[in-house]
Amino acid sequence: MAGEVRPQLVWVGSLQSLLTTVVIAIFITTFAVQAFQIPSESMENTLLVGDYLLVDKFRYGGSADDLLLPYRNVRRGDIIVFKYPVDPTQHFVKRVVAVPGDHVRLVNRQVYINGTPLREPYVHYSRMDYRVFRDDFPRLNVPEPGMEGRWWEQMQKLVEDGQLIVPEGDYFVLGDNRDDSQDSRYWGFVPRENIVGRPLLIYWSVRSDGREPGISRADESPGDKLFHFAYTATHLIQITRWDRTFRIVN
Repeated sequence: MAGEVRPQLVWVGSLQSLLTTVVIAIFITTFAVQAFQIPSESMENTLLVGDYLLVDKFRYGGSADDLLLPYRNVRRGDIIVFKYPVDPTQHFVKRVVAVPGDHVRLVNRQVYINGTPLREPYVHYSRMDYRVFRDDFPRLNVPEPGMEGRWWEQMQKLVEDGQLIVPEGDYFVLGDNRDDSQDSRYWGFVPRENIVGRPLLIYWSVRSDGREPGISRADESPGDKLFHFAYTATHLIQITRWDRTFRIVN
C-alpha cells in the first residue's frame, strides 16, 4: 500500500536517531563541554564546595586567529580548569594571575605584575595570620613545608630582583581564597598543554550530600556511595543552593 511504513523501517529510523543523539552527546562531552565538581575551598567565594560546573573546552582549544570558532589566548584574570602538573590524573581550578613573560611577586598579600599592583576584587582572605612565604612571595631563603621539591629548585633559577619570571608556555595561578589555596606558590606553573578549559556555568550547587567534611569520594565504600545518593535524592530541594544554580562563572 502506498505510504505504508514498515515496522522494521520505523525501528531502523529510531535506532539511527538514538545513535545520532549518542554521537552528538559524546562529541559535546569530549570536545565542547565537560562537567566538574568543586571539592575544596580554594576558590571561595567565587566557587564553593558543592558547585557543579560545565567547563567550556573550546575557548582555549585552538588558535586565536581562527575566525570560525571562539578561540582566544589565556589572559590574566581567567579562571581555568587544568590537569594538576604534579599528578595529571587530578583536575584543579584556579585563577590565572600571570602569563608568559610576566614578573610576579606578592608583598603583604598584594599581587604585583611587572611592578604594578593587580586589582583583584574577587580575592577572599580567610585567615588573620601572616605567613612569610604565602604572603611575601617569592622567598628563596626558607622553603615552605609541603611545597614540591622540584619547584623549589626551579624557582631558584627564575627569580630576579625579588620577582618570579613566568617562562614561555607557562601560567602562574592562585586560588581566590588566597590564604587557603595550594597553588603555583607551592608546586609551580601550569603548562599550556595542561589547560582543559574555563568554567562556563554552575549548573547545580549543593550545600551538603551527607558526607563528612574532608572525606574523599575515592575512599568511600559502595554502601557509603549508595547512602549519599539516597540522601541527595530525598533532600534535593533542601540542599540545593538555588541562588547559585545556572549562574555564569566570571
